[in-house]
Amino acid sequence: MDVNKILSADVLDLIFEGRNKEYGAYDLRKTYNKRITYAVIGTLVICSLLLVGSLIANSTKKAKAEIVVQDVSLENVKQEEKKPEPPPPPPPPKQEPPKVEITKFTPPKIVKDEEVKEKDEIKEVEKLEDTKIGTINQEGTKDEGIVAPPVESGTGVAEPPKQEEDYDKIFTVVQIPAEFPGGLPAWSKYLERNLNRDLPVDNGAPPGKYTVVVSFIVDKNGAISEVNADNDPGYGTKAEAIRVIKKGPSWKPAVQNGRNVIYRHKQSITFMVSEE
Repeated sequence: MDVNKILSADVLDLIFEGRNKEYGAYDLRKTYNKRITYAVIGTLVICSLLLVGSLIANSTKKAKAEIVVQDVSLENVKQEEKKPEPPPPPPPPKQEPPKVEITKFTPPKIVKDEEVKEKDEIKEVEKLEDTKIGTINQEGTKDEGIVAPPVESGTGVAEPPKQEEDYDKIFTVVQIPAEFPGGLPAWSKYLERNLNRDLPVDNGAPPGKYTVVVSFIVDKNGAISEVNADNDPGYGTKAEAIRVIKKGPSWKPAVQNGRNVIYRHKQSITFMVSEE
């Protein structure tokens, strides 16, 4: 290299003076700064695009993931109205026993004939065969062995037989329904905290309401069993409602006539997917 060009020459030119610059090492070192600049700019652009895409995706998902649990109140079961009992039959009319002819018994007494009164006259034995002997004279039917009916004691009202209720069956209508511990506010809070709100959105559910009707048994001790869904709106809502109720605590058992009974409870849970 000429002496006049040394001061203005690049360091790479001095290093590769008299060497094979076509091999590639010279070109790589020559364009190093430019390649670094392009790489940094490209990395920044890609990161910016990923960040913007993530923000857009999160914003869209948040708008669709607004899920509200509705109709979490305990089902109000209307008790069947008791039909009025029919009035008792009227007591049978009292039947008076038929009057039987009675002849007054007159003790024998020796008096004069003119002093004997007709009512005190002693009857002949033949006339006393078909009559009863008493202390008075009474007209009536001849004594033919008629026996007066016995006098019955009582109120005269026929009472129907009492039926014992089966307390081991599954009740659907009771005096006091089964209840989640803590009542309706605690039940609402439990569902809000344990239901997966994003499940329908994650499974591609469009905006709308998705109601699951779940029935289950609450036994005499409050344990939950036989949790089943009567319908399936889709998008995983059925399985999610069953899962949350199964994992929950025991309930307060239902009460009928002061006894704990087995009770079938129905509960509807609504997932609401909205879009801004």
